[in-house]
Amino acid sequence: MKVALELLDRDCILAGLTDTARAALNRLEVYPVLDSTNCYLMAGAQAEWPSGIVCLAEQQTSGRGRQGRSWLTPFGASLACSLLWRFAAHPTALSGLSLATGIAIARVLERSRVTGVGLKWPNDVWWRGRKLGGILLESGGASGNFYVVAGVGVNIALPRQEAAIIDQPWVDLQEILAGEPISRNVLAAALISELIETFIRFEQGGFADLAADWVRFDQVKGHQVSLHLPDTTVTGVARGVDATGALLLETANGEVKPYIGGEISLRLDP
Repeated sequence: MKVALELLDRDCILAGLTDTARAALNRLEVYPVLDSTNCYLMAGAQAEWPSGIVCLAEQQTSGRGRQGRSWLTPFGASLACSLLWRFAAHPTALSGLSLATGIAIARVLERSRVTGVGLKWPNDVWWRGRKLGGILLESGGASGNFYVVAGVGVNIALPRQEAAIIDQPWVDLQEILAGEPISRNVLAAALISELIETFIRFEQGGFADLAADWVRFDQVKGHQVSLHLPDTTVTGVARGVDATGALLLETANGEVKPYIGGEISLRLDP
C-alpha cells in the first residue's frame, strides 16, 4: 500500500507541539527545498540567530550524514529536520549529545507504533538491523555561547528506484507499518517536542541522566565490532557506554577502553 503524500504544514506542526517545546521554540521554518537544513541553520548560528530555531524541508538537494556522506532526501519521502540550540555549558560537558538525540528519536518512533526500534552507536536509528534514520550534529562558537545544530533524518516512504543508490541495508516507516497511515506533520511535531525536551534535560543532567534509556535501545552491546578511527582500526566486544556516552570496547586481552564519537565509524562484525 502506497502512503499518500502529506505536505508539511507549519501551523499543523505548531499545534501539535507540547507546551514545553512551544515555550522553548523561537521559530519554526518549513521549506519546499533546501540544500541542507543543517547548512541553513549553521549559517544562521554564525549570524547570531538565537537558540530554539527549527527548520524542516520537504527535499534536500545536498543532504549530509556523518563524515561527509550524502543523505538521500527525495521530495516528501522522509522527515528532514534540524534544531539550533545554544548551550551555556562548556563544550566538553556536551559529550553524549548525539546519543541523547538518538534516544529522543527512538522514543518518538516507539510511541508511533514502531516496535523493535534501536540505536547503533553513535548516531544511527535501526530497525531489525536496517537503517531507519540518522543524526548529524555540527557545532561552533565559544564556551558560554556554544551552539549545536542537530540534524535528523527519518525514512518515511522512499521511492525504491531512487533508494537503490543507498549503500547499506535500509528500511522506511511505510514498510515497517505495513501501510498504516503515517502523518508526517504529527511525527514532526512529536519529534521536535521530544528533541527540545531532551536538550533541556541534557542541559540539566548531561548524558548521565539519560544513560539508562540508551541501554534499552542499544543494538551493539555484546556484539563483536570494529571501530574505524582516523589512523587505525580496533576490534573487540562492545560493552555498552559510559556516563559520557563513550563506547566501552573490550579487546582480546580483556582490557575495556572508552572511545568517544567524533570521527569514529562502527561496524558490526559477522
